[in-house]
Amino acid sequence: MSETDSDTHKEKMKELQAAQAKRRRELKDPERGLVLVHTGDGKGKSSSAFGVIARALGWGQKVAVVQFIKGKWKTGEKKFFSRFPDLVDWHVMGDGFTWDTQDRDRDIEAAETALAKAGELIASGDYALVVLDEINIALRYEYLTPAAVIEALERRGDTRIILTGRDAKPELIDYADTVTEMAEIKHAYHAGIRAQQGIDF
Repeated sequence: MSETDSDTHKEKMKELQAAQAKRRRELKDPERGLVLVHTGDGKGKSSSAFGVIARALGWGQKVAVVQFIKGKWKTGEKKFFSRFPDLVDWHVMGDGFTWDTQDRDRDIEAAETALAKAGELIASGDYALVVLDEINIALRYEYLTPAAVIEALERRGDTRIILTGRDAKPELIDYADTVTEMAEIKHAYHAGIRAQQGIDF
């Protein structure tokens, strides 16, 4: 890089630095806990939420997880976060995917029970973060209504909430503060490769 190019780059970075500093001064703290939605057909929605849990734990913050669909499977994330019994409360409320149970009434009852538990955790004020894992799937199959979920979210105070699962309802997308859509480009499953321990669960 020539000296002229280096000087030009330095000036551009100074301008960017000043603009970023100005933007930071204009930002405000939220009036209550943020609501995040992780959705889309790509891999990584729950994994991203678990990464946020790790970040919260790094600050000594208390976290709760309510899993709506995944059932009693053994997963690496549950095994790992069980190492933090004073900071993480983990509630597996689902019976597995709907094609496993094949009982709509049972699935609705499980989803409603999970939402009731989530509502208690959210309203308690005891948690910095509550993750509602795969709740969007329960909404997709109409085991829950968006209105019922939003009613629970409205009681959050300073608690931050993450909702995961594909096909997030428009009402939740509109309600949330931050929405991220994971897009699938390629997935090993479509090449006939089974889920991998430590990568997928």
